[in-house]
Amino acid sequence: MGNRGMEELIPLVNRLQDAFSAIGQTCDLDLPQIAVVGGQSAGKSSVLENFVGRDFLPRGSGIVTRRPLVLQLISSASEHAEFLHSKGKKFTDFDDVRREIKAETDRVTGTNKGISSIPINLRICSPNVLNLTLIDLPGITKVPVGDQPPDIEYQIRDMIMQFICRDNCLILAVTPANMDLANSDALKLAKDVDPQGHRTIGVITKLDLMDKGTDVRDVLENRLLPLRRGYVGVVNRSQKDIEGKKDINAALAAERRFFKSHPAYRHMADCMGTLYLQRLLNQQLTNHIRDTLPALRSRLQGQLLSLDKEAEEYKCLNPDDPSRKTKALMQLIQHFGLDFEKRIEGSGDQVDTVELSGGAKINRIFHERFPFELVKMEFDEKELRREISYAIKNIHGIRTGLFTPDMAFEAIVKKQIVKLKGPCLKCVDMVIQELINTVHQCTSKLESFPKLREETERIVTTHIRERESQAKDQVLLSLEIQLSYINTNHEDFIGFANAQQKTNQTSKKPSAGNQVIRKGWLTINNISLIKGGAKEYWFMLTAESLSWFKDDEEKEKKYMLPLDNLKVRDIEKGFMSSKHVFAIFNTEQRNVYKDYRHLELACDTQDEVDSWKASLLRAGVYPEKTTVKESSPQAESFSMDPQLERQVETIRNLVDSYMSIVYKSIRDLMPKTIMHLVINNVEEFIHSELLAQLYSSGDQYSLMDESPEQALRREEVLRTHTALKEALNIITDISTSTISTPLPPPVDNSWLHSGSLQRRYLSPPLSVQDVFIITPPHPVVLVPKKHPAPPAPSLPICLEAPAPPDSNSIDTTNTISRPKRVPPSVPR
Repeated sequence: MGNRGMEELIPLVNRLQDAFSAIGQTCDLDLPQIAVVGGQSAGKSSVLENFVGRDFLPRGSGIVTRRPLVLQLISSASEHAEFLHSKGKKFTDFDDVRREIKAETDRVTGTNKGISSIPINLRICSPNVLNLTLIDLPGITKVPVGDQPPDIEYQIRDMIMQFICRDNCLILAVTPANMDLANSDALKLAKDVDPQGHRTIGVITKLDLMDKGTDVRDVLENRLLPLRRGYVGVVNRSQKDIEGKKDINAALAAERRFFKSHPAYRHMADCMGTLYLQRLLNQQLTNHIRDTLPALRSRLQGQLLSLDKEAEEYKCLNPDDPSRKTKALMQLIQHFGLDFEKRIEGSGDQVDTVELSGGAKINRIFHERFPFELVKMEFDEKELRREISYAIKNIHGIRTGLFTPDMAFEAIVKKQIVKLKGPCLKCVDMVIQELINTVHQCTSKLESFPKLREETERIVTTHIRERESQAKDQVLLSLEIQLSYINTNHEDFIGFANAQQKTNQTSKKPSAGNQVIRKGWLTINNISLIKGGAKEYWFMLTAESLSWFKDDEEKEKKYMLPLDNLKVRDIEKGFMSSKHVFAIFNTEQRNVYKDYRHLELACDTQDEVDSWKASLLRAGVYPEKTTVKESSPQAESFSMDPQLERQVETIRNLVDSYMSIVYKSIRDLMPKTIMHLVINNVEEFIHSELLAQLYSSGDQYSLMDESPEQALRREEVLRTHTALKEALNIITDISTSTISTPLPPPVDNSWLHSGSLQRRYLSPPLSVQDVFIITPPHPVVLVPKKHPAPPAPSLPICLEAPAPPDSNSIDTTNTISRPKRVPPSVPR
């Protein structure tokens, strides 16, 4: 497509801007554009109107531009204007365009000088314009007026910065000629965001208002404050001309005569003026767009890939098609069932790496929390012996018993079995709660359809509650079965003969070797500040000891604590502490660690605390028992004769043996009961009956009504996806093979520091008499009078603004002829 392809670039970006302005901030693609920056009354609006050849911008005193105006100029056969906020309405009267801009500004900002960063998008098609996209930004002001906040200056600067800090934005820095260039706010802001001057073009206005005998020739020749892209001077209409409705074409002709006749500017007249600036910006923007196309294409592809999956899902749903609704409903419920099953049974996809959930948490409940709850309610040794002695005495009554009564054994065993109801029911409750949480997590994918999500959660949760009731009934039935018959013929039961011969045993179970039970980080919480305060260590728990190391490499062991006579005690969480704490202490009142009677260990969550307690339980470190106060009636002292003591010891051994059988049976039976009656049943219910219940619950079509937020999201995603695909297709068709000149080299402004105004590559300094002028279209050349002139092709120097990049890429009929630049290697 060649150059014709390049000429289509600016309209392409205009279309992209329209599409992405309509969809908001979803596609922040940083499209190439030109931002017009300057102080109040710098002449920005006049420059834009001269480009269009029409009066269409609001005029007045103070701050007039109070919202960014995105102005898209499109060369076409007909002339009209169109606003993005009123698409389809074409304005042919540009007085109506001015009124619409003012009305749209007041609609957002109010009528008393307020400002807003929400842009107004205006497209003007005309045969008198070149393709350009400019953003007219509010003028920099110092003093607030009207409803403007006290920090109006900083707000406007922030608004300007939002545009000019983007790498794809060219900066048109407008400065009036009757202002000291060193005080130009526009150049200062441009310098802040573009210190190398890659993106800044200087525009000097109001050249005709300068005092007689003064000029800005040094500025326009790019000698005073050099810019890599140079400066362009323009002469706008005066306020009197505007009020007198002076024709813009006549003003442009007057501007041309001004530069041709002014002694300071006539040698560069072809490089000055509004028409030249328009062509220059067209060329610069075209080349800028071409340079940014590869990165723009990559961003478009990245945005498109991120939306592909979501857009594909939305395409399958047509809110107004009942058959589509039915199909979508079936698919959503099927996905819900699969998600629930994966969370319970385990799956490699969508793994939660932050915390335990679903099946993993239920597994912990079965094998850590439930055994720990059983141990917590185990009998207290002293209290148990007291109960056994009372039972024996009460069974003998007034008589003195010669034999150990088996009724005392059964009474104590049944009392202990009844205590198991609490931990068993608590286990069911914890599993049920986790199932409900899992259902809620799985229905999060149905949030697009609030009614469907609500109804699904209601049906499944109701079924879970029904199964909970059956599971609890079955658990209680299992305990009733245990109570109904005390099987003293069980193969693991020691029997009376062995119980009488057995010596007193501790509650600790013998460990099977020094196997490692658990490793992990714990904080020793009760180290005093003098000794360094709380510290975190790597702990290793085995069947015989608890050791901690400096780190998880386990090279530097800090201490090893034997588990003999250790127990676990709960400690309340501190008011200012975020840690959860438990303690280990010695039942024989010995120091646990150095001079500490107990060791406080802290974790980040209560789940970690419970898990460590369960691991300590496996190692034989039991929780501390709550003993009966000695002042209570049950704690009255009593004496036992040797025969009674032997009977108590026998019953104690029998109870211990039988209860270990019961505990083993309950620990094995509980997970099986809950799995069969609740978890497996709920999974089957979701797969086989949930959809039928949804259909029977009411109007299934209303279940698929989208939430307002989701409807907006769906429309936005589909619109964005379509716009991205269209933009990508358009960009792919554009040929970027046009060759252009590179960006001008950095300007050497070292001469500014020495106070000399001489041109680069020339020595000695030149005066006006040293210069002769060659009439355009030939370049203007400076030749030293006292030095031999070098060959013409090798050392021409132009007083006009530096050539912008890529100047060879535009049509030669619109290109100003330029000399070749001086190679830095040429000797002076």
